[in-house]
Amino acid sequence: MNLLSSGPVRTHRIDVRGLTKKYGPATVVDNLSFTVEPGHVTGFLGPNGAGKSTTMKMILGLAAPTQGSATIGGLHYHDLPVPLVHVGALLDAGAVHGSRTAHDHLLALAASNGLPAGRVGAVLERTGLTSVARKHAGEFSLGMRQRLGIAAALLGDPGVLIFDEPVNGLDPEGIRWIRGFMRSLAREGRAVLVSSHLMSEMAQTADHLVVIGRGRLIADTSMTDFMAANSEGTSLVRCSEPAVFARMLTAAGATVRDGLESSLVVAGLTGAEIGRLAAYNDIVLSELAPQQASLEDAFMELTKDSLEYLGATS
Repeated sequence: MNLLSSGPVRTHRIDVRGLTKKYGPATVVDNLSFTVEPGHVTGFLGPNGAGKSTTMKMILGLAAPTQGSATIGGLHYHDLPVPLVHVGALLDAGAVHGSRTAHDHLLALAASNGLPAGRVGAVLERTGLTSVARKHAGEFSLGMRQRLGIAAALLGDPGVLIFDEPVNGLDPEGIRWIRGFMRSLAREGRAVLVSSHLMSEMAQTADHLVVIGRGRLIADTSMTDFMAANSEGTSLVRCSEPAVFARMLTAAGATVRDGLESSLVVAGLTGAEIGRLAAYNDIVLSELAPQQASLEDAFMELTKDSLEYLGATS
């Protein structure tokens, strides 16, 4: 249920076209184009230094692009008559006056944006902060500050929402709440753009992924298609002679590594091919199970050439 208004949610979208940002000789965002559609949670992924935060700042008019454009519902941010009615954002949960109560912080935002005071109670209820509305924001935990930032983003009942690392530092309960909250916002027809370095959370939250590296677009696709295209499944194998079978698998072109409890993790051969190889060589298999690669595995594989710093591997 939408507690913020009785009318329909505006179904604006974000359009980024040829967006470029240079700081001196350094190109932070490089000819970037993508769309964030209504009714979806779009995960915005990339290694550290990829240009995600800079892109979000340009969408929100906090940084001027060197070239290209970023629009919300067809308008640049500075052309929106009442920005909070069209787009809400949480970029920094700490950007709150600590001596103000949660209620007064939101009331000041509503007043300065020409929004009805009644919005304050609605967003406090929506984010579960009604019971602490008169508590000073400086006394809030990180999770409560994140909720307060989300409440502020929702004040204008916008059709577009942007969140930069909203689950940073949260406990499992807080992460689960934000995950469900993002999904509920998308179900209401809003366009939701969220960046996060927690791949496990993106796998459970996002419908669509935009992946960038060194400021350039690497992927713009559905979660399902991304996983299918960028993750190579493996098979878990348990057998009577793991060391011997590992050599046979390697000779057949597979990549083999040791798994837990004397198992083998095999890539490069299908389960059927592994089974036939074992039968031909009289190797008894006690387990042969496909293993789906995680979003983190797929992300690391796709962005390995875009990492700014690479650690040594053992």
